[in-house]
Amino acid sequence: MVLWDFDGPICRLFARHTAERVATGLVEWLAGHGLHNLLSDSERELLDPHVVLRAVDLRHPGSDLVTELEERLTQEELRAAGTALPTPYADPLIRTWSAVGARPAITTNNSPKVVRAYLESRGLTPCFASHIYGRTADLHLLKPNPHCLNRALTAMGCAPSAALMIGDSASDLAAANDAGVPFLGYARNERKGKLLREAGAGYVVASLEPLLRTLRGW
Repeated sequence: MVLWDFDGPICRLFARHTAERVATGLVEWLAGHGLHNLLSDSERELLDPHVVLRAVDLRHPGSDLVTELEERLTQEELRAAGTALPTPYADPLIRTWSAVGARPAITTNNSPKVVRAYLESRGLTPCFASHIYGRTADLHLLKPNPHCLNRALTAMGCAPSAALMIGDSASDLAAANDAGVPFLGYARNERKGKLLREAGAGYVVASLEPLLRTLRGW
């Protein structure tokens, strides 16, 4: 069983509709409602939409404000999905792994709606079927919490040691470690690779091509 993070290993979701622009839009929306002070200076400066969402949920858990902010983020992610760039070799790797019997699932902090929209555009939906485990209304369960990984393992009847998580962030690694799932880091550049190794990742690849070659027996 292969547990894929979505944004990074499968595609660059915010390749054109950038995460920085989305985060700025969320911050400006909060400011327009007199809520600018909900975020610390460091949270605003990170320009990460998930950081903004987590911060507001931490201070107002389960509120209508959080629900509306999460929906705004989902709409921005859906917009980004239309211009997302496929990660090189991800599509054929997913198809090949599925063909040889490995069961793939997606475990992500992105909205499941967004994942489904992207997979449909790439013709990858049959590879994953219903096994998409993404952001829910319980935002405290986002990775690094292993909740989405545990959901996938339980639904597919797989022991953690028999699975593999492919992720590109320290939060992916932490979630995999907590779930007891072996981890393979994917880093599209040296900066991301350095962050993964510093977080303790034992295996980090800069390309998915070697995995594809191994599966195809090249």
